[in-house]
Amino acid sequence: MIQQRNLGSQGLVASQLGLGCMGMSEFYGPHDDQASLAVIDRALALGINFLDTADAYGPYTNEVLVGKAIRGRREKFVVATKFGFVRSLTDSQFRGMSGKPAYVKQACEASLQRLGIDTIDLYYLHRVDPETPIEETVGAMSRLVEEGKVRALGLSEVSVSTLQRAAAVHPISAVQTEYSLWSRDPEQEMLSYCQSNGIAFVAYSPLGRGFLTGTIRTPDALAADDWRRN
Repeated sequence: MIQQRNLGSQGLVASQLGLGCMGMSEFYGPHDDQASLAVIDRALALGINFLDTADAYGPYTNEVLVGKAIRGRREKFVVATKFGFVRSLTDSQFRGMSGKPAYVKQACEASLQRLGIDTIDLYYLHRVDPETPIEETVGAMSRLVEEGKVRALGLSEVSVSTLQRAAAVHPISAVQTEYSLWSRDPEQEMLSYCQSNGIAFVAYSPLGRGFLTGTIRTPDALAADDWRRN
């Protein structure tokens, strides 16, 4: 069975390996919801209970898919989702960003509804909004914890200095950053800082978005609309 790990020091525990659900809805070519639900079932059978999604994936449809997967067995999963990227249902090219306090609350309420749950286990800021001080964003996130809508807070793709400022407002349980054999930036500062301060480091795309698995040998292996062609 997969070992368990503490995600920070706020009592959150999840499987050592997590299942990133982004590609089940967007970016990596065609998707099949039934096949994706079967993958989540298989992951749970293997002891992987840590699911990672975000409102931006789809957009919005990946949270609905994860909600369908966990329905009736919520207690078996640790659910992480993210906010901060703003997507449009009518303009697929639009990419906005917001960490404004009012938006934090709005995004959380929408994610809870799509996931069909009362509490998000780990709620990440997907990217830092350059127009909103991190203290204001994390302050709004901390109020979600106080209200019982979120158990623990995380940040994605931040610097150590931003993490320090955020942690001064509320404990940060996890930092999520791309980390693999070909993406090693976290080794410069972030890994040691997290280890020294009781913060979980969650590596995303550890297999290089599939390129390190040996299954993608030429661009022809990717669908025409696969984001990895970029």
